[in-house]
Amino acid sequence: MEPKSQDWHRADIKSALEKRGITLRDLSRQAGLSPDSLRNVFTRSWPRAERIIADALGITPK
Repeated sequence: MEPKSQDWHRADIKSALEKRGITLRDLSRQAGLSPDSLRNVFTRSWPRAERIIADALGITPK
């Protein structure tokens, strides 16, 4: 039985972006969204937002 992959904690996501010099607001604007849109990914399922963030981090969303 394979271990279930764990979602990243929101602080880890924000920190990983910050280490790359990126903010959620930057990513929102680059994607043509309102500046605070991507914050919603932490409270509801939004596959498009997950993909935008994962791409910025160079990972695959789970």
